[in-house]
Amino acid sequence: MYTLLKTDKKEVVIGIDKPFVIIGEKINPTGIKKLGQALVDGNMDYVKQLAIRQVAWGADVLDINVGHPQIDEAAIIPMVVEAVKSVVDVPLCIDSNEPKILEAGLRVAPGKPLVNSVNGEEKQLASVLPIVKERGAAVIGLTIADEGIPPTAEGRLAAAGRIIERAVKMGIPIEDIIIDPLVMTVGHNSMAATITIRTIELIKKEYGVNMSLGASNVSFGLPDRHSVNAAFLTLAMQAGATCSITDAIKLGGAIRATDLLLGRDANSMRYLKYFRATEKLREAEAAAKQ
Repeated sequence: MYTLLKTDKKEVVIGIDKPFVIIGEKINPTGIKKLGQALVDGNMDYVKQLAIRQVAWGADVLDINVGHPQIDEAAIIPMVVEAVKSVVDVPLCIDSNEPKILEAGLRVAPGKPLVNSVNGEEKQLASVLPIVKERGAAVIGLTIADEGIPPTAEGRLAAAGRIIERAVKMGIPIEDIIIDPLVMTVGHNSMAATITIRTIELIKKEYGVNMSLGASNVSFGLPDRHSVNAAFLTLAMQAGATCSITDAIKLGGAIRATDLLLGRDANSMRYLKYFRATEKLREAEAAAKQ
């Protein structure tokens, strides 16, 4: 099953036998004070820098989140989308659970974008899915039920089923539904990652849809988060995850290597191209700092 995202000129195909799709996470002011201040000031130069750098390092899609307490998000998000469109040509993921913000971002997003996100709560299903349907977008569905995050893989499978059933009934093609099996920190629960992996396996078997992860959540509160994130992504990719909202700069190499090992890179060409390109980027960025 393939999910197609596109701009006016470029297509990205998400699928189990396709290379893993990286959705760049950096256009999000959470944890990036400089971006938050740029949004408050209405300064799009830093937004453009983030977009260019993420794509250069291998992001296939860019997530756009403008959540900040000091701005009118519905007013700012079109400015951010327009700024990103002006410097890169990749599909966009409009990231909010507020309908008016989604509508504002989707109105100016090119081609066929992705919406992040909806979940299994009735209020969310009723408010977000009609927007997705009207825009002809794809959507990420978080495996959250009315009672919250299910503690078991079986509970998350049921939440996924509810989202898929409602979306399909509304006329959203099943291939445009990407399920997020939810990643919790192993620092709090040592079984958290195995629950997510089991959820991926169950959803793949039952529905065959594409799956996305917020991979960095797994290492929250731990030292050397990069190693934990990279190891988890490798396991999740083998289990059936097909895309992730993640840091292309830190994890692009691990993702390309895993694709190679899973037989998704004929003659190692994609891995070699990535290695050569990022080697030059490292040299250029190091020189710029001197």
